[in-house]
Amino acid sequence: MTDSSAHIRIGRPELVLGSASPRRLDLLAQIGIVPAALRPADIDETPRRSELPRDYVLRMALEKAAAIPASPAEAVLTADTTVSVGRRIMGKPEDRDQAAQFMRLMSGRRHKVLTAVALAHDGRTRTRLVETTVRMRTVTEVELAAYLDVGDWRGKAGAYAIQGAAATFIPWIQGSFTAVVGLPLAETATLLASIGIGANTEGDRA
Repeated sequence: MTDSSAHIRIGRPELVLGSASPRRLDLLAQIGIVPAALRPADIDETPRRSELPRDYVLRMALEKAAAIPASPAEAVLTADTTVSVGRRIMGKPEDRDQAAQFMRLMSGRRHKVLTAVALAHDGRTRTRLVETTVRMRTVTEVELAAYLDVGDWRGKAGAYAIQGAAATFIPWIQGSFTAVVGLPLAETATLLASIGIGANTEGDRA
């Protein structure tokens, strides 16, 4: 071990994941990244009047990053995912009825899944916005009722998770699968590498 490599390792920031989502934690683990800490942000996620879905999801990721306290030795990674049909933002449904409304709106048509990622470190915040087009097949009322009974819609943007019970409704996507799950891995890995955090960096693996 040379003195130069030791200096680089000391200077590498520790990663704080600003999310309580087990899905995002699992996705990071897939690329060998284990955050040093989890600090979910508590912010108002209400869309502004006439706010476009792309603007909304990027604002959410940035506001989460700004709301999380961090030391100079830490980098904060946040993300936000929303689903949109046209200009309509479909976040996490408040109840079963709203989940049913979302699913009926997407049934038999395409919709957009937008995920924004923000990485705050050393006075700078880097962002990426990933858009994926998803087609949902026609969902019958019997299928919808069974799906709602499972409860997988709870806490999910757009009332579904592509890796969950709704997977049978999704025959086709164009874009990033991991972004639909909640964290676009290719873009996130590039952001982390820009500040010296990567799967090939000692200390990032469990």
